[in-house]
Parts: sequence; structure tokens; C-alpha cells
Amino acid sequence: MGVRFCTEGNVILIVIEDTEEITALKKKKKEKQKQKEKENLGERIKAAQKIQAWWRGTLVRRTLLHAALRAWIIQCWWRLTLERLLQKKRREALISYAHTERAVVKLQSLVRMWRVHWRYCQVLNAIYVIRCHWQCHNCQTCALLRGHCVVTATHLQFHIEIINP
Repeated sequence: MGVRFCTEGNVILIVIEDTEEITALKKKKKEKQKQKEKENLGERIKAAQKIQAWWRGTLVRRTLLHAALRAWIIQCWWRLTLERLLQKKRREALISYAHTERAVVKLQSLVRMWRVHWRYCQVLNAIYVIRCHWQCHNCQTCALLRGHCVVTATHLQFHIEIINP
């Protein structure tokens, strides 16, 4: 409660203040401030939650990216390993084929050589038989034997000529 006096005139102004009203107004102001602070706090919490959700999403995306890159690296390594194994198998198959072919060619060559040698031995034996019979044959004239040999891939040809001088 307050009293004010005006000294210049007859009017006296008496002001009575109710402390309860002032306290109620102050309480209302404080409640409004608290409500604004709660609203601000709620907005801040929502903003913080948005930031946290964004950060968690970023971490998850980063983790997934790293996992995908690791999986891709492993897949590339595995493809390279399979390609190397395939190349190794191909190389081994080629080497095996080359050895087999070389052995077959060698056997064919040996068989051909043996057949030519066998034919040659047959012709030599025939020549020896002819010579032996020719030398044993008494002839008044001296005759000469002349031979001619032709070797082909499949057989041996031998021509003998008896020349009378």
C-alpha cells in the first residue's frame, strides 16, 4: 500500500497496491516464461533429435559403404583367384597335350624308321642272295651288277641291273 501526497493542490492521491495481485502477475509472467522455455526446450530437443538421427544415418551409411567396399574387394580378389586357377589348369592341360603329341610323333617316327629299316634289311638280304647266286654262277663273260636305290616316305625301291660288257 502506498500513499502519495501532492503538495500543490487539494488533491490527494492515495494508491493502494495489492501485493497479492502483484505476486499473481509475477507468477503469471514466470509461468509464461517457463512455458516459453519448455517450448524452446522442446524445440531444442526436437532439433537435437533430428541432428542425432542425421548423424546415426550418416554412421550407418558410412558403415554400409565400408562393408560394400570390403565385399567388392573380396569379390574382385576371388574372381582374380578363379581366373588364375583357370589359367593354371589351361596351362597344365596345354603342357599335357604337348607332351602327349610329342610322344605320339616320336612313336610314329620310330615306327616309320623301324619299317624303313626292316624294308632296307629285306632288300639287302635279297641283294646278298642275288649276289651269292650270281657269284656262284659260272659265266664265260664277265657281267657287272649295277644297283639303284630310291627311298620314299612309305617304302624303299631298289633296282639291280646286270650289265654285260
